[in-house]
Amino acid sequence: MISTPDLCDDHPNEVKVLDSIFNNYGGNHQFYGQVVTIKCHEDNSKVKQLAAEAGNGRVMVVDGGGSLRRALLGDMIAANAVKNGWAGLVIYGAIRDCDEIAALSLGVKALNTIPVKTDKRDLGDVNVPVTFAGQTIEPGNWIYCDNNGIIVSEFNFLDS
Repeated sequence: MISTPDLCDDHPNEVKVLDSIFNNYGGNHQFYGQVVTIKCHEDNSKVKQLAAEAGNGRVMVVDGGGSLRRALLGDMIAANAVKNGWAGLVIYGAIRDCDEIAALSLGVKALNTIPVKTDKRDLGDVNVPVTFAGQTIEPGNWIYCDNNGIIVSEFNFLDS
């Protein structure tokens, strides 16, 4: 069981709290894992590529620049992420197919929804620092998400 309030209380100097701008869309409202970052703008090619790889309980943190014009995640990519063992995705941008994604055993936090898919131009960067919601998130950080919010740390607090 993840409790971001408890983690904040127990580790006040070791966590960064993201601004409360995200909504829950996945079937799992509590999830955590080691971070893999993606920086992309209205092109989810890198999200699709990573979802096809072994997730090993990791979390994709996608900096879509806050764009709400194109969905960076849809039901097929989300289903592939579940199949390949990803714990979840945190998307600074929009998703689509929200009803289908809500039925999956996957954590998904995003800003909002839009029915429009992205163009696939194979643009974007993987495993680079990303900055949004008031914090910088580094590849390899640990991210913890629940209904209270999202926190990030250099440390894994739950698998000791």
